[in-house]
Amino acid sequence: MSEHIIDLLNITKSYGDNEIIKDMSLYIRKNEFLTLLGPSGCGKTTTLRMIAGFEKPDSGKILFHGEDIANLPPNKRNVNTVFQKYSLFPHMNIYDNIAFGLRIKKMPEEEIRQKVTWALELVALKGFEKRMPESLSGGQQQRIAIARALVNEPEVLLLDEPLGALDLKLRKEMQLELKAIQQKTGITFIYVTHDQEEALTMSDTIVVMNQGVIQQIGTPTDIYNEPVNAFVARFIGESNLLSGVMLKDRLCEFAGKEFVCVDTGFDKDEDVDIVIRPEDIKITKPEEGQLTGTVINTIFKGVHYEMIVESEGFNWKVHSTLATEPGTEVGMKVDPFDIQIMRIPFNVLTGWVNEDNLVEIGDDKFQCTAHGFEKDETVSVYILPQDIEVYQAPKAPQNKKDKHYLEALEAFEGKMEEMGNTITGEVENFRYKGDDYEINVKSGDLDILVHTYNKVSIGEKVTLHIPAGKIKIRKREDPADVLEQGE
Repeated sequence: MSEHIIDLLNITKSYGDNEIIKDMSLYIRKNEFLTLLGPSGCGKTTTLRMIAGFEKPDSGKILFHGEDIANLPPNKRNVNTVFQKYSLFPHMNIYDNIAFGLRIKKMPEEEIRQKVTWALELVALKGFEKRMPESLSGGQQQRIAIARALVNEPEVLLLDEPLGALDLKLRKEMQLELKAIQQKTGITFIYVTHDQEEALTMSDTIVVMNQGVIQQIGTPTDIYNEPVNAFVARFIGESNLLSGVMLKDRLCEFAGKEFVCVDTGFDKDEDVDIVIRPEDIKITKPEEGQLTGTVINTIFKGVHYEMIVESEGFNWKVHSTLATEPGTEVGMKVDPFDIQIMRIPFNVLTGWVNEDNLVEIGDDKFQCTAHGFEKDETVSVYILPQDIEVYQAPKAPQNKKDKHYLEALEAFEGKMEEMGNTITGEVENFRYKGDDYEINVKSGDLDILVHTYNKVSIGEKVTLHIPAGKIKIRKREDPADVLEQGE
């Protein structure tokens, strides 16, 4: 096992009231190509900037070879950064662009010449020394930016979506070249992207992030074949995501039927997420299938056909080398080892303990079980999506002053106030999962994932009730315990 070169320990970072990184801990090994992968706003670039020294964490430690560098300025860290914008000096030729950092260090010119020549050979641009940046293509400019970073021989190279400005063909070529450069130099690469293909192609290790929380760490194969939760499954590749129940070891239920699987270690009748990749579904005759449905759409994708098969209200995505005409009734079969069983991920929120058994989340206070905390202590709050109850206010008629509507609305609001432990938000999106709906509710700065049987509309305001016994409070330094135990 390679030695750790960087350790992030319990890092938090906020901008105003918006917490971007939530108590993150992560180690990065020497000579590793590690990718931070996730959607916009997940905290990956903020993490990179803290490693570079452009941002300081609010709390926690950043260790470089075991020494805390959280307060060390960027120029004192043995790292270099390559940004999406190449930032080449337009008035300097390529040689001088690459040599710039070495001249700042007042290195002898002969040594500079040797290093610049080495860097240009490394990025396959030897002979470009006298060219000006404006004469180069986007891909060539990106290589020069990488050469300028590598010529300083950093122990760690940080790359912030460096291929984002390139066209698809160039991006694919540069993916292979970047991996080859990393292997030749042995430098640790930390790469930020939202592009799953880039991550799967280049990485030794992928760190999937969402809303400031690490969702999964693993090799590209592990991340794709064994996603730990629905977010990872949706973000990495295409998948069919359904709600299910783990009846017992190696037996689950979804889509109204029982299926043999290979997973163990779940509670009896535990609610779970089920993921089945489109390429793992086999189309059969209706009488031979575990499920039956009707093909409603078929598209040729170059290597395979993508079909949408409607079965009991759920649209299955199926990939096959053989096309089936729309309107055809078919059967579908899935092998046990192609059924991925995943624990449903907690909502991980930031809270403040006001006093025993009372925690503040956003602008609302909730009764819970929270003994042994200091007053106003910042804590991590864990809530399972299936433990949140959804209540919908009476729908307003055209005449919003209608007596019956106003009476019903008053009764609803009174019930919510009496119930307590509620929070109001707006539905941002929802998806049907074969048995229930998974919805995202936005309430102020909070994004809350909810599983419900209620049918909702995007933009609809809903009230969420969180029973006190379903709110789990943990000190900020030990969130991993809750996630690992799946409490």
